[in-house]
Amino acid sequence: ISFSCVDSSLSSLKNCQSYINTGMDIATRVALDLVESFNDVEEVDSVEKVMLEYAAMDRELNHYMTAIEETVHQIKRDKPENIPDLQYLVKEKFTALESKNNDSDLQANEKYMYFKDQLKEMRKQFRLQSGDGNESIEQIDEDIAVTQSQVNFICPITQMEMKKPVRNKVCGHVYEEEAILKIIQTRNQQKKKV
Repeated sequence: ISFSCVDSSLSSLKNCQSYINTGMDIATRVALDLVESFNDVEEVDSVEKVMLEYAAMDRELNHYMTAIEETVHQIKRDKPENIPDLQYLVKEKFTALESKNNDSDLQANEKYMYFKDQLKEMRKQFRLQSGDGNESIEQIDEDIAVTQSQVNFICPITQMEMKKPVRNKVCGHVYEEEAILKIIQTRNQQKKKV
């Protein structure tokens, strides 16, 4: 049995996943701009709902790709005499994966967690700049929780592997040097705080 058509479809699905990631990155930037420019809680909440929808799409797409990959692997391993109903087998595995879903899955999505962390940080910066916050830097640092211990070599700006990473002295985030310098330069030209 040849699975070249299935492999091609999986490749297309992985492209869709990159579009979801791009959408989540754009939504994060929009939310941060809303906090910085307007501090509009309702609008930021609506962007958060969009992020959760993206996380749901990402989870569903991952389950579908997993169902396809497991089905193909099973068929290759079992080598049945008759060609099985691939569509039925994939649907069966997909349904089993989807039945285990819960809301905490969505909130554990890496991009969603990054969104929440960035939003929290931007709100703290906004409070400190406007003088609304009574918190000292030490108190803010105590509020920060480690959400991931794995080192990520993907730049949050370019979504590509970093070749020359640089670390922000204040928050500790790591970026590709060229990408972050470009953002800093753009913000300076727009006379916005970096």
